[in-house]
Amino acid sequence: MKKIMLYALSTCPFCTMAKKYFTNHQIIYDSVDVDLLKEDEKEKTISEVQKISGRRAFPVIVIDDEVIVGYDELRIKEALEK
Repeated sequence: MKKIMLYALSTCPFCTMAKKYFTNHQIIYDSVDVDLLKEDEKEKTISEVQKISGRRAFPVIVIDDEVIVGYDELRIKEALEK
């Protein structure tokens, strides 16, 4: 089973699309809405996301070792099929 982590913002429509994709396909994933974290945890998580993705953009989807920035359904499907 693939390990999937979704870094999102609660107000981001592309983040919502990613959550719906995983839910609709019954794919188990972990998720954090970064903007809803407490301030110290938020800064720590944003730094972590920036380290992983190289930028401050959302959503950031990590499927095993593959990092996808933004909602790209084709890349998500390809990463899940590897």
